[in-house]
Amino acid sequence: MAQRVVVTISDDIDGSEAAETIAFGLDGKSYEIDLNEANAKKLRKALAPYVEAGRKRSKSGKAYKQTQVAPDPAAVRAWAQANKMEVPARGRIPKRVYEAFAEAQ
Repeated sequence: MAQRVVVTISDDIDGSEAAETIAFGLDGKSYEIDLNEANAKKLRKALAPYVEAGRKRSKSGKAYKQTQVAPDPAAVRAWAQANKMEVPARGRIPKRVYEAFAEAQ
């Protein structure tokens, strides 16, 4: 004897038949909600400004950090020499020189 099992998902808002399950997170907690097409559209429309302004998180769960691009070492070295700062002709430029350069900008 064969059996056929049919699973119907209900919309968590209005109880109608759901079309999809949507995963989202807030305040460090993850949620899932089953919604029909109309309610899924409402949710996406409501969240759109926040999603657009927000940052994506890495798969590890940590927010991506915004990194700064370091100034051109040749420009920093030339600036330091012009401002009578001690800076090596080659090699690594001391952090204090970069900090002074950034403050002067």
